[in-house]
Amino acid sequence: MLTPIPWQERPAGSKDIMWRYTENPVIGRYDIPSSNSIFNSAVVRFGDGFAGVFRCDNKRVQMNIFAGFSKDGIHWDINHEPIKFVPGNTEMIDSDYKYDPRVAWIEDRYWVTWCNGYHGPTIGIAYTFDFQTFYQCENAFLPFNRNGVLFPEKINGKYAMLSRPSDSGHTPFGDIYISFSPDMKYWGEHRSVMKTVPFEQSAWQCLKIGAGTVPIRTDEGWLMFYHGVIQTCNGFRYSMGAVLLDLADPTKVLHRSMEYLLAPAAPYELCGDVPNVVFPCAALHEGDRVAVYYGAADTCVGMAFGHISEIIEFLKKQ
Repeated sequence: MLTPIPWQERPAGSKDIMWRYTENPVIGRYDIPSSNSIFNSAVVRFGDGFAGVFRCDNKRVQMNIFAGFSKDGIHWDINHEPIKFVPGNTEMIDSDYKYDPRVAWIEDRYWVTWCNGYHGPTIGIAYTFDFQTFYQCENAFLPFNRNGVLFPEKINGKYAMLSRPSDSGHTPFGDIYISFSPDMKYWGEHRSVMKTVPFEQSAWQCLKIGAGTVPIRTDEGWLMFYHGVIQTCNGFRYSMGAVLLDLADPTKVLHRSMEYLLAPAAPYELCGDVPNVVFPCAALHEGDRVAVYYGAADTCVGMAFGHISEIIEFLKKQ
């Protein structure tokens, strides 16, 4: 029997498609002794509970990723030391920083992707069977790239990853692309998937967009939560939307958000090291229920809930 995913019913009187967990944040900025902040992290089912890989910036504000475990998906025991990688399909496992991980179960193991510092940000890849030993593989792409998100199964016999080519800094642009690999080492067949939307049509995603959660297979298509960014007079503002991609050919967008699903509004989203941020990185689903974990204000981790069928209907109306 699988442990139920975290869940809380929609608040009475609410008509929101997605709603926040009333006990947010689920992970605070100081939940391990060394941390300045814990955010933009990924969780999956594991054993009789859940496991995750967490972005924990230390009090020097050095960026690294840590493993953690939970019985219920809400209360987490995060290791106090960062992940120490061993060679997988490469001997080149050094990097300047690691941040914003995602985790996908594919066939027989858990694959971790993250933004890896190698002469600038690129996409690091590793695999693990137990969240104790992590085998690092070749970086997927040349710098500069961010938001590498794997599909949870092969597409036409190949691994598939969404990403956002970027620059070396706080990128003022960005679209979502897909790439394919026969072996998790060599990547190619790069294709455009989604672009930003003109300000006049959907301003919250007019500056840049990036893949967020590992896509969920549904009868209607691949459901993925993503982030969109607008530049305001107060800086970047990150919000969450969703997209439905074709099952057989995920380069095809079937439906996507024009209205956002969740935008910074709660105090822990509005105020933090980087204010005005909702940044989805993981989704647990069970039947029609989905729980999305998101980074809040680059400081802590929040969680929001929704019904997959309602989210898909929402997208169809967009």
